[in-house]
Amino acid sequence: MKKIVVLASLFFVATTNAQNKRPDNWFNLDASIDNVNGVSTERTYKELLIGKKSTTIIVGVLDSGVDYNHEDLKDVMWTNVGEIPNNGIDDDKNGYVDDIHGWNFLGNKDGRNVEKDNLEIARVYKSLKDKYDGKAEVDMKTKAEKKEFKYWQKVKADYDKETAEQEARVNQYKFIKEAVSGVVEKIKKEKGVEKVTLEDIKAFKSDDKKDMQGKMIAVAQASSGMEIEDLIEKLSEALKSMDNTRLDVNYNSREIVGDNYNDVTEKYYGNGDCKGPGAFHGTHVAGIIAASRHNGIGIDGIADNVRIMSLRCVPDGDERDKDIANAIRYAVDNGASILNMSFGKKYTSNKKAVDDAVKYAESKGVLLIHAAGNNSDDIDEIIHYPCKKMENGKIPSNFMDVGALSWKPGDEIVAPFSNYGKKTVDIFAPGVDIHSTVPDNNQYKDASGTSMAAPVVAGCAAVLKSYFPSLTPKQIIKILTKSSIKSYKESKVIKPGSRDEMVEFSELSKHGGIVNLYEAVKMAQSMVK
Repeated sequence: MKKIVVLASLFFVATTNAQNKRPDNWFNLDASIDNVNGVSTERTYKELLIGKKSTTIIVGVLDSGVDYNHEDLKDVMWTNVGEIPNNGIDDDKNGYVDDIHGWNFLGNKDGRNVEKDNLEIARVYKSLKDKYDGKAEVDMKTKAEKKEFKYWQKVKADYDKETAEQEARVNQYKFIKEAVSGVVEKIKKEKGVEKVTLEDIKAFKSDDKKDMQGKMIAVAQASSGMEIEDLIEKLSEALKSMDNTRLDVNYNSREIVGDNYNDVTEKYYGNGDCKGPGAFHGTHVAGIIAASRHNGIGIDGIADNVRIMSLRCVPDGDERDKDIANAIRYAVDNGASILNMSFGKKYTSNKKAVDDAVKYAESKGVLLIHAAGNNSDDIDEIIHYPCKKMENGKIPSNFMDVGALSWKPGDEIVAPFSNYGKKTVDIFAPGVDIHSTVPDNNQYKDASGTSMAAPVVAGCAAVLKSYFPSLTPKQIIKILTKSSIKSYKESKVIKPGSRDEMVEFSELSKHGGIVNLYEAVKMAQSMVK
């Protein structure tokens, strides 16, 4: 799941950072020069990589789709040279028709596409409900039935909890939107203006309690630099994404796709529309990795010599294991060296299918960068899928989990929504208020989440692979983690999900480090020599 979490995080982060504004392009900046914990991208190119030769590599973005016509992405998109566009023929005989910039596993051959889907908890709940609903443990006869019945009890409790929380979120967002919109409309009417300023909001007075709550929220947003109209738009987007589809056990997106969903060996389904509907998330991720550098427009991505392959496999809702497994295999078979996976969920229906695909990628020397998740959870204890630990207990050598950092220094450096884990999370990276590309009309917007932190690391890994092509995934992970900045390692920071509980930064990840491209390149130079 990605969309609703990111939108919720956007609002949460904006309100908590009410008195500050992040520096532009902060994730590319340098702590010693710019006083912000970016990854030192610009310094790296100026001091270490100037005049150096690089190899073009392919980065697969497994996500909601990428706007391959965006002005800042069109020149860095992977193009399948073996395929003739839009002729309806599988020219390169790879089993996929008109896969020009990647593939869409969320559509059918007639061009229809899935935008929304269930959460995995709803699918698991549905699969067990008829068998166990209304039953008691005494009704179970075999050991296997008793084990599955206990699992059903957990699933039902989580589903009921998610349903209640969803209703509460909807009510909260509705209230906030109505309160803020009400204040804005009243100011416009009273002052006869089209655009409301921060000064207008501060001067607004009302005896209505809801109005004053709306004013407080509006002042916080405007003080952080966010336009009030943008806040109202984000709240509207969040409410739109909160429809009942994700928890509706009767909704089945596979009726659109038309595959045999239970056949995990089936892989030739979908269509070539690798942008699809709802491409905000994937387009934003792609821009962080590789938006064209120094073209005088938009933003600069981290990597300067890569091609983005779009694998559309993550809907508004939870991704399906079959689609993820097939997207990994497609990317590997078509030349990707690094895969960015900014998605995750608390339940899985076919972990083995994904594990097998991860092992396939490992056998082919492909690195997987995965977002740790946005639930403020310790994922050592609360597993989020896909996870690097296989069913047999082994850990692949090509899989990284990434937590998110804020641009604020000191004890607020860890993003309040970020998952963490002393054994599971490998590294932290910038993931709050990241400015990047978004689809349609060549736009750029801020977004927050571990979904944004993962492509920061993927971009750094892409630079290493591009300039030092002999590096293996295991070596790249070693370089990124060992060279990471440890200045916060023993510092006390606010624990994600809490208001004031303090923990040592080193307790939130395996290495207690912040990814830094400058230090990584220096280490790679020494290693390769």
